[in-house]
Amino acid sequence: MTTSPLKSPSPEPTWKTILRLMRWDKPTGRLILMVPALWSLVLAARGTPPLVLLGVIVVGSLVTSAAGCIVNDLWDRDIDPQVQRTRTRPLAAKALSVKVAIALALIAFLCAYGLSLYLNPLSFWLCVAAVPVIVLYPLAKRVFPVPQLVLAIAWGFAVLIPWAAVTRALELPTVLLWGAVMFWTLGFDTVYAIPDRPFDTQLGINSSARFFGNRTPQVVTLCFIGTALLLAATGVAMGLAWPYWITLAIAILLWGRQCQRLRQRHLPLSLYGRISSRMSCRDSFC
Repeated sequence: MTTSPLKSPSPEPTWKTILRLMRWDKPTGRLILMVPALWSLVLAARGTPPLVLLGVIVVGSLVTSAAGCIVNDLWDRDIDPQVQRTRTRPLAAKALSVKVAIALALIAFLCAYGLSLYLNPLSFWLCVAAVPVIVLYPLAKRVFPVPQLVLAIAWGFAVLIPWAAVTRALELPTVLLWGAVMFWTLGFDTVYAIPDRPFDTQLGINSSARFFGNRTPQVVTLCFIGTALLLAATGVAMGLAWPYWITLAIAILLWGRQCQRLRQRHLPLSLYGRISSRMSCRDSFC
């Protein structure tokens, strides 16, 4: 009796690989950019944003997020193969070429540019100002101790652009909401950076989780407190009604729960150092 040879897994279709490069296979990451943009749009329009503008903001957040992810992977294509979480990304795994990735990034930026032409001049130039921040953010982790702050600045444009598109101006509530999103982004992306800390330490890559060390849970808590206070100030400044305060209270409870879990599960930095040493031997980082 002969046994048939094992079949090798069929290669992934190119279109699926492209979706993974743009992270469109992970909708949660797209929502965390779209959500503050929609906060801004709905608040600026007092609950009734124009439908066409709503579509522009939704699609614009998707293509901008895709462009940012591709640019990030282009910068990190030599680093990602050495990190457990990122080694299967298309460029790290060489499933797509650099030329294809550059072409896709240009297409995404061109789509964003086309959408920005619908906006008024203030919103358009805010879109232009966001581009160098998006392109240079991945470089920040090599030269700046808290690169998540640069990401927070990039995320802040998601507030400024829709607000200006509705009101043709930036007002006090805009600044308050912008600050809330800055704190929120710094907080959630610091949490996101914690699992990568052993790899970042070994590779010499900066992150807020490395910079704040054992104080990371406390810093994340302060970030979410700052977010809540600024969102509350936004509600007061705009005279918002009770539904806003109920949803804000629910968000505060969820942030509090996350901070409590983070304090319970966070490993001391010294233990991360020992884990890093074992990983360096196992994965041949040195």
